[in-house]
Amino acid sequence: MGFGFLEIVSAIFGWIYFLAWSLSFYPQSILNFRRRSTSGTTVDFPLINCLGFSAYFLSNVAFFYSPLIRGQYAARHKGLTPTVQFNDITFAAHGLLLSLVTTSQYFFPAAWGFRPSIGNRPSRFVLGIFFGCILGVVVVLFVVLGSPDRDSTQPAHRGAWVWLDAIYAVSYVKLVVTLVKYTPQVVVNYRNKSTVGWSILQILLDFVGGILSISQQGIDSYLQGDWSGITGNPVKFALGNVSMIYDVIFMTQHYVLYPDAEEKQEDDDSLLGSDEERRIG
Repeated sequence: MGFGFLEIVSAIFGWIYFLAWSLSFYPQSILNFRRRSTSGTTVDFPLINCLGFSAYFLSNVAFFYSPLIRGQYAARHKGLTPTVQFNDITFAAHGLLLSLVTTSQYFFPAAWGFRPSIGNRPSRFVLGIFFGCILGVVVVLFVVLGSPDRDSTQPAHRGAWVWLDAIYAVSYVKLVVTLVKYTPQVVVNYRNKSTVGWSILQILLDFVGGILSISQQGIDSYLQGDWSGITGNPVKFALGNVSMIYDVIFMTQHYVLYPDAEEKQEDDDSLLGSDEERRIG
């Protein structure tokens, strides 16, 4: 009886965090559209999000639909199945789509009727992360392709590489992206002494989603009687934790450090500095 209730709670939490996180993609693009400008922000965040959600979508699809990946996961985690649910897949697909839309506002401002902004060029820091992640996945793919055990669904001997490891490598791209994607905007807000142009609503929605995501995974692991639901899917667990840390930073900047910042004229974009000064790597 209790387990049935918890299963319902888990499902409800899953869809609510899906809605909260999915809705969090809209405020920034809507704010940009209303201001007819992307000033006060940089393309780094939506651009690296495109890579992150591409990886997250592909890994979730594999964990949810692939018999081979699910079999290899079970062999490595005491017969248990991945904790990925269908709402994770729909969330990832939706996140990718909205990230592409927001990125287009920076790369094609004229098409949106926006004024030019110096934040429309990605920083070397983000480009390095972007291509470094792709290179890392390619290397792992070649290692797996060279492994004679790659298709095995039996408990692998130590050091054996299987397709599950390739999927883990893809999923870790999302983790790396989450660890760094907010950093450029934190720096921009600090240099501007303002959060003008950066939507705080997306942060509040992200914070709610993070709490519910972690709660859902904890419930699922409890129901299975094994916490490898978290250790076996560290990306989903880390996403909520890391995002909430950044959310707290942004809320502190918006409500505590720079609460009285007023909308600036476009000429004040110089506060961001030159493209070279804006780059953090």
